[in-house]
Amino acid sequence: MQMFARAGNLRYNRLKSLGGEKMREKVFRDPVHNFIRIDDPLILRLVDTREFQRLRRIKQLGVANTVFHTAEHSRFSHSLGVYEIARQIAKHMEQFTQPSDELGVGVWDPSERQVLLSAALLHDLGHGPYSHTFEHIFKTNHEKYTQDIILSPETEVHQVLAATNPELPNKVAQVIAKTYPNKQVVALISSQIDADRMDYLLRDAYYSGATYGTFDLARIIHLMRPVQAGIAFEQKGMTTVEDYIVSRYQMYEQVYFHPVSRGIEVLLTHLLERATQLYRGEVSSQFAAPNFITPDLIPLFEGQITLSQYLDLDDASILENINLWRHAHDQVLSDLAKRFLDRQPLKSLEITDDSRSHLPEIRQIIEAAGFDVRYYTAENDSFDTAYDLYHPNNKNAKTQIEILHPDGHLVELSMQSRLVQALRGKTYGNARYFFPREMLQIQTTDDLMTPIYQEFQQHIKNGQIV
Repeated sequence: MQMFARAGNLRYNRLKSLGGEKMREKVFRDPVHNFIRIDDPLILRLVDTREFQRLRRIKQLGVANTVFHTAEHSRFSHSLGVYEIARQIAKHMEQFTQPSDELGVGVWDPSERQVLLSAALLHDLGHGPYSHTFEHIFKTNHEKYTQDIILSPETEVHQVLAATNPELPNKVAQVIAKTYPNKQVVALISSQIDADRMDYLLRDAYYSGATYGTFDLARIIHLMRPVQAGIAFEQKGMTTVEDYIVSRYQMYEQVYFHPVSRGIEVLLTHLLERATQLYRGEVSSQFAAPNFITPDLIPLFEGQITLSQYLDLDDASILENINLWRHAHDQVLSDLAKRFLDRQPLKSLEITDDSRSHLPEIRQIIEAAGFDVRYYTAENDSFDTAYDLYHPNNKNAKTQIEILHPDGHLVELSMQSRLVQALRGKTYGNARYFFPREMLQIQTTDDLMTPIYQEFQQHIKNGQIV
């Protein structure tokens, strides 16, 4: 025990001692940005913290690697990429630290660089394993957890920030919460065209093998101008901004909303729901909690998890338990675990307004085939907008993109671009109904389930419910 305490103290002292050192530039090789350069001792100390290193063990795209087999990249690499884009932006903004002759251009405060780079690096700290599926099941909020990690005196991240400047943890947390007074910094971390989105589009496109998410990052940064309300883009480069908007639209359509990936997510959702209900005694079963759950998940299932316990969780934590559940006595849990681990996603059909009324009948057919519809079916809606105007009263309102004209006045992007105007406010994606793949199997004369399968398949035409 003393050995572990001594190791922890040595780690903390090492992180702390770097504060007064001058350092040479440290370079990370990166397939998206080629090089990620760290020339600030604070950023390097933050990278070395326990909380940031944990992001190596959380995939950026959750279960998407079941469809795009090379999409194995982590939130660690994404967060480093966001830092690198923010570093390049901060360098670009250095030319605007004094009032400019350029009409409409504001002033960038160089003292904000430290806050900007820290927030860029740390913006995803609070993500749990299988991020968005995890949040849905356990009602967590990764942005709130990110703020808690930054503000808690118990975390290495907080200690490193506070050792540099006692006010720095609060400032960085305010950027994450979008309440920081400097709107320019907030816009660079969270807006419709920010360092976060630009990195994940480029990175996810690279690792998924898609070509949809590519755009001219260097050109976009070159076009950025600080204005009083945040960030604007020079009119002469509007085509580059349009290209970014279209790239984002294509990535959501082709990668993020992929129906097979969603089918795996539905499986994972129902799997975690079943395990939680079994642990809490909400359904009857032979499930034995001590034998089929690891200690790190118990606080989560009990709904009383501390920040330290939350930080113990990563993708491996969930996978370890799913491997155990493969052998569970509970047949539903065991079967869902096998389907998830062996990549047997639920199949799906698109739901239209006309076909939604058929869903109750379809559920009855699936139930007649022996499947519990609570765990083997789901309605899943995945929608987004390519670009939207700013609606301040809406939850998670999106800041609009401003184009700076040569005479100094600002015009909202869709008022300037016919292309973006055509996309503005229009949702894309679809609603799908997920069901067991067995319902589509080829019938045989000696199969007792054949009449049920035939009845189900009569409701399908051209990938839709009829």
